[in-house]
Amino acid sequence: MYDDATQPLPVVGPESGRSRRAPETPNPTPRRSRRAEPTSNRRSGGKRRAGTTRESAERTPAQRARDKKLRLAGRGITALVAAAVMGITGVVWYGRMDFDQGFVRSGAISPEDVNLDGDINMLLIGLDTRKDLNGNDLPKEILDQLHAGDGSEGGYNANSLILVHIPKDLKHIVAFSIPRDDYVPVQGIPGYDHAKIKESYGLKKYDVEQKLKAKGMAEGPELERQGREAGRASIVQTVKALTGVPINRFAEISLAGFYDLATALGGVDVCLNHAVDDSYYSGAQFPAGPQHLDGSDALAFVRQRHGLENGDLDRTHRQQAFLTSVANSMKSSGTLGNPVRLKQLMDVAHKDVVLSDGWSLTDFATTLGRAESPTVEFRTLPVLRYDNIDGQDVNIIDPVAIKKTVREAFGVSTPAAPSAPATTPTSTLDVANASGTPGQAAKVSKLLAAKGFPQGDVANATYADGTTSTIYYGTGADTDAKQLSEMLGGIPVSPSTQLSSGHVKLVVGSDLDISILDPTAATTTPTTTAGGSSTSAATSDAASSDAPDSGKPVTTTIGSKIPCVN
Repeated sequence: MYDDATQPLPVVGPESGRSRRAPETPNPTPRRSRRAEPTSNRRSGGKRRAGTTRESAERTPAQRARDKKLRLAGRGITALVAAAVMGITGVVWYGRMDFDQGFVRSGAISPEDVNLDGDINMLLIGLDTRKDLNGNDLPKEILDQLHAGDGSEGGYNANSLILVHIPKDLKHIVAFSIPRDDYVPVQGIPGYDHAKIKESYGLKKYDVEQKLKAKGMAEGPELERQGREAGRASIVQTVKALTGVPINRFAEISLAGFYDLATALGGVDVCLNHAVDDSYYSGAQFPAGPQHLDGSDALAFVRQRHGLENGDLDRTHRQQAFLTSVANSMKSSGTLGNPVRLKQLMDVAHKDVVLSDGWSLTDFATTLGRAESPTVEFRTLPVLRYDNIDGQDVNIIDPVAIKKTVREAFGVSTPAAPSAPATTPTSTLDVANASGTPGQAAKVSKLLAAKGFPQGDVANATYADGTTSTIYYGTGADTDAKQLSEMLGGIPVSPSTQLSSGHVKLVVGSDLDISILDPTAATTTPTTTAGGSSTSAATSDAASSDAPDSGKPVTTTIGSKIPCVN
């Protein structure tokens, strides 16, 4: 059986209890996005060569000196990032300088984020799909190795999301894993204002494809390409909105890519704290302790979530351990200097990896080659609690605390919240209380009225409003909604067709720190500790211990011992 009980894509009609916007026009019966039956069982986009290499005797002294410098880059963090993007930078050490060619490229990065003054904020996307890049089902022999069903299961969920910060001084690398079930605001997806963060890829892909088919585009590679491009842009923007930091690079890899990478490397070494038996779902069935896994078992290792003490949060730690293991394997096995193994990695990369436009991997490897042995810190974004919305298990998070945590770790200054709106608000402000504290909405409404926001309705939040602080706005009220968000520390903002024109709705959750508006007010705002777990200034230690365990940060260097995980 496959791992994920993936929701059929899309569920676009309004349903009881689901936090979503009413669609503009009636939507079709909810159904799964399906692909045309492939004409061949062979995988599309097979092995391609990167080009022809000159013999070293034909190269100039300057070229040979450059090659030597690039080969030395394998001593440091380059190995880790090379692993994260399928080992593609390894080709540089072999002297093949045209390896940037042959990759599928994407324009999903916003133009204003491309240049971050030498820093790199890279989003690694692990896509849970049983399709190739042209939308065809993977061959049965591959699906059997993936333990992923018959190919009809699953959608296009971004089940693995890791945001990596590489500062220009190359001294300390930070990588945040983002739990896939974090319940976040989404934009540009008709019928939805919130979704699990993993779903923002597949839901947007489906919506764009339906519109293209309505205009006459047939099923096929071009429809798949445009749909996936929309999905990539959606997930990049969703992560950017959640974390509050720009993203200027990304790499996308599928289930088959994880399998192909581990296979090309001859397997990976892992370590488990406890024996596991998840043979029904992911296929993971391993003893406790250190062990070597082949490609199929390595995929089961990173996909297992059933039977783990902390569920998906433990799975993020496995993904971190997997990357560390791959990097160590590349360094210790001599892969970066082995032409045959490098070619295998190149074949995998060209077949399974999508990279953002304008990302020169040659320049990237050269830059990282300046690093000696920087530290790499793995962290997992905190979760406040688990909940169930419309039958789906979700993670309730604190967006303000997450932004603060990520910005501090990335060295990005958080702008001071303005004490008053920059321009006089004209939109009517409705306030809904989802905090669990009686009278909180009325208090907030009064405080904001004193700062110039016209008062509207004050009421208790409905189930569809959710439980975390969010700002919705109707037509013409976007400026006031954004001003309000800035005053409240950057809480999420989302358009809503359910609000009247000229109205803003503030949902006050328990995560809202009203001391921003009134310094004398007590706060119950959850804050994030350096270890990544969530606590609250107004709760006891006993209560805060019930929060899901995101784990302590794992700080490592390439070549160090592989951490044991649940």
